[in-house]
Amino acid sequence: MDRHKSLLIISRRLLIFAAISLLATAILFAATFFFGKRFLISWFCFECGIIGGFVSIQQRLWKIEDEELALLSESWATIMVIPIYGGIFALVLYMLFLSGLLEGNLFPDFGIPEFNNPPTTENLRDLFTKAYPKTASDFAKFAVWSFVAGFSERFVPQIIGKMTSKQ
Repeated sequence: MDRHKSLLIISRRLLIFAAISLLATAILFAATFFFGKRFLISWFCFECGIIGGFVSIQQRLWKIEDEELALLSESWATIMVIPIYGGIFALVLYMLFLSGLLEGNLFPDFGIPEFNNPPTTENLRDLFTKAYPKTASDFAKFAVWSFVAGFSERFVPQIIGKMTSKQ
């Protein structure tokens, strides 16, 4: 298969996957917002990571060797792995923010509900439904870092590597 045709196939599949991902997330947002009066920040985070992964792979396509390009054009799964990893890395970064392990002026600050002693199942539910960025600026930082986590595949693993090497 020629390079140009492979690029078109991959770009088309990435676009279809991104559209399906955005549609599914929009439906989930709408359902939770209208019925539960909640904006699920974790799904927003995951979607920002997926979009970051999508943009990353789209930008790198022109530099990929012909063999890898042929492999990517033959399989949906190999194309979807990078954006899905981007979403997962964004969720891991979200947990780092909530845990306070990653903080500073560049990172978002969250309002996090207190846990009972001992913690309850409801405390965990509250953590995932009531922990929100404290300000609009924090929300914007959160969106940017979630995108970066998906865009730069090595960003979150490098943070984790640095944290574990310090221990």
